[in-house]
Amino acid sequence: MEHPNKEQRDNQAKMLDQLPKELREEHAQIFRLGNAAYIYHSLASEELEPTEEDFEEWLEGLPDNVGTDMKARGFEECRGIFSFTRYVMEKNDIGMDEWMEQNLSEEDYRAYSEMHRKMKERNS
Repeated sequence: MEHPNKEQRDNQAKMLDQLPKELREEHAQIFRLGNAAYIYHSLASEELEPTEEDFEEWLEGLPDNVGTDMKARGFEECRGIFSFTRYVMEKNDIGMDEWMEQNLSEEDYRAYSEMHRKMKERNS
């Protein structure tokens, strides 16, 4: 999946061109996964327009120390925080895993799922 910003797409292409051939596909996949995640999170603010109510609900689910910090930062500053944008997307029945599966190739989705599984194991 390509990045929606042309300048960023061009930067990614330049970097890939400079890599040894044997590393290009691995890094291209990393870019595709990152670009897909970026687009997913962007949809929250571009299409769903989070509200102060969403913000307050999200704060309630955070650990006390994190919630206090986020509340001090305020709604506007937190609009782009991934855990908030994911909360907004999932509140609107757009789960990240399902979205990634629908928008990535089968191979890229398998890589995303494996990476996600390993992260969960590390955090357990």
